[in-house]
Amino acid sequence: MSRNQNYFGQKLTGSAEPYRSITLRSHSRDNLQKSLRRAEDIAVEPQSPTPMKSLLTPGICLLAVAALLHIGLVTPNTALVSYAFYGAWIAGLLLAWRFHSSRIFFALLVLFLAQQAISYFSTGRVAAVGPGTTALAAVGLLLPLNFVLLSFQPEKGFTFPSVAPSGLLLFVQSVIVAVLCRPQPLAAVQSALRHPPLPAPLPFATLLAFAAAAVLLLIRFLLFHKPAESGLLWALAASLLALRFGGTGRIPTAYFAGAAFILAGAIVEMSYLLAYHDELTTLPSRRAFHDALLRLEPPYSIAMVDIDHFKRCNDTYGHDTGDQVLRLVASRLARVSGGGQAYRCGGEEFAILFSGKTTTEVLDHLEKLRADIEASTLRLRGPDRREEARGPDRRNQRARGRAQTGHAIRQLSRVTAPAELSVTASIGVATSRREKPSVEEVIQSADEALYRAKAAGRNRIETASAPRSRSRAKAAGIA
Repeated sequence: MSRNQNYFGQKLTGSAEPYRSITLRSHSRDNLQKSLRRAEDIAVEPQSPTPMKSLLTPGICLLAVAALLHIGLVTPNTALVSYAFYGAWIAGLLLAWRFHSSRIFFALLVLFLAQQAISYFSTGRVAAVGPGTTALAAVGLLLPLNFVLLSFQPEKGFTFPSVAPSGLLLFVQSVIVAVLCRPQPLAAVQSALRHPPLPAPLPFATLLAFAAAAVLLLIRFLLFHKPAESGLLWALAASLLALRFGGTGRIPTAYFAGAAFILAGAIVEMSYLLAYHDELTTLPSRRAFHDALLRLEPPYSIAMVDIDHFKRCNDTYGHDTGDQVLRLVASRLARVSGGGQAYRCGGEEFAILFSGKTTTEVLDHLEKLRADIEASTLRLRGPDRREEARGPDRRNQRARGRAQTGHAIRQLSRVTAPAELSVTASIGVATSRREKPSVEEVIQSADEALYRAKAAGRNRIETASAPRSRSRAKAAGIA
């Protein structure tokens, strides 16, 4: 094969060499432009790189609220609890509006309407029968339903076409609840005169609705790892506890305040991920890298990683394939051994920090990483099915012959894409010195080692101390 055909380590189908592959569907130019236009209208939410932490933290906060309320460590009065609810609710609305999270914004509105409906129609207590019980049952069905709908709704910000359907739905639901819970004067007087009974058990339909919604939200979080799903899940649990204790009063209002606080915390978690993690690869970003440098203490090692011929890959196969290459390499960097932490510094450049390790101690781990990247491949599929022939049609033979001739000419003139695409990476590593080293000097030394690795043929590791010889023969087809 010629040199131009070997830049990305293209492997032929049927090769005996084992590999791991990620299947891609190549898009035509029109399909790619449509995807980009759709992406411009949707605010993409970040995925949490630590899903268990994002899932368990709101649950711990809810557990702390329950402990404070029921163990008796603190006994806040009703006014203080109400102020806490309104404060958390207003703060959550402001954060949701500022960070363009319409889903959390409407979830907070649902929470507020539910609390207000129960408080208004219960007149301070929940009787065995009456408008308060009806409001409690209506909220028990509508609140989990709205949370599930908001979870499946794509994030589109606060444009009028995107918020109008949700706002109209909440308005219709509020009217329905108000009609169903019309207070009866005689029943209201009797409820006010007698002693308020204990909260009745929740209906089975309410428990079933909350359980189904919780399962759906948990599944969506496990699939997408988004803080919004975690916030909706635990806010749903807090709302269930509020309804279980009557829906109105000090303890239920405290649980509603906890739900509002959890939803506001989900906004903070999403903003943190946007600030400190790269959206494409989910690796920590340059800002997180600079913060980590401030906490480093010698000895430590810094490895700079660069994808070989990445610009040529973008020019040849398009930015969509380039993004897949970045995700592939980032997934390998995230699994680097030896206690290293990978960061995306920009473009195709990455950095790995090894705290407490010297160059000698990290070389084997970096060599394993380099071989892992080299062994990974991207499998490219053929053209879109809409561009393929669909069998005989009803046109006349002459027109059919012209179409077949034109199709054959287009097939001959089309550049054949490789069945599989493999990438390699060059790595430069440097270690801090004992006499009060400078982080900038270590990074510069690692960069210089990376340049030497590029100049020496790529797909190799160079140290800042001295040039290294190749530990293995250069694979065929890799520049």
